[in-house]
Amino acid sequence: MQEPVEVECYSGHTYAQRPRAFTWRGRCYQVQAVERAWRTPQGPCFLVRTQEGSGFELVYDEQKDAWFLGINYHDVR
Repeated sequence: MQEPVEVECYSGHTYAQRPRAFTWRGRCYQVQAVERAWRTPQGPCFLVRTQEGSGFELVYDEQKDAWFLGINYHDVR
């Protein structure tokens, strides 16, 4: 699954260092924790856990300057 999402993220010395919240299908999710972060040739990826306990993979495509939802996990704990 690769759906576009809007992401609010912390950006220090570079863009997209840590996602804080994202909007998917009209609903805003607050990121409670970043469980894992890695980099692909396209850009940074994050496995995050929301305040509700759901897990999502957020992918930033640097060439397209766009965020995508990679995978929706129900529980990443």
